[in-house]
Amino acid sequence: MSTDRRSIVLFDLFGVIARHQRPGALEKMAARVRVSADAFTSAYWAHRPPYDAGRHTASAYWTDVLRTLSRPADADTIQELRLTDIDSWSRVDESMVGYVLGLRERARVALLSNIPADHAAAFLAAQPWLNDLDHVAFSGRIGAAKPDPAAFRYCVVALQSAPADFLFVDDREENVRAAQAVGLNGHVFRTQGELAEVVDTWLPTR
Repeated sequence: MSTDRRSIVLFDLFGVIARHQRPGALEKMAARVRVSADAFTSAYWAHRPPYDAGRHTASAYWTDVLRTLSRPADADTIQELRLTDIDSWSRVDESMVGYVLGLRERARVALLSNIPADHAAAFLAAQPWLNDLDHVAFSGRIGAAKPDPAAFRYCVVALQSAPADFLFVDDREENVRAAQAVGLNGHVFRTQGELAEVVDTWLPTR
């Protein structure tokens, strides 16, 4: 089967190819710094956008989180939280990995993920199959996170293609809508079977 070098399926990572955060991880980190899970979760997400987009380092992010919680921001605590956090986002869906890699026989395949730079380095080291994709864009490295239009425009330029050449797959509707606003085709991911049907329909029309 020949590869369509014009068509590009652009995948989100977490919630599509990789699992969402490990259950209980936020509670574990909250217990480590002796605060309630609700308070920790609120601070964790409130400070996340600049960390995801590469504007804050891991140290700056965790310092902000801990100061919000009125907890000491010492180096040992920051490192422990950082490593626990990275591990909590480390699981993949092996069936989806296989599907994504197999799709390379039919189209170009790329990745666009909201992920801090230090998480990205760990994920690449643990998942070498990512190097087989046509392009990998991590928000912490490109300086833009979904749904910022700049994240999608980066991929269009990096792959030297037109927006209409892309099918963007993400489990978050707001990200798919943002991609469509830039001119990409989009699909809100629910199941692998449904995705396969959408891809099978889209590719022959190219």
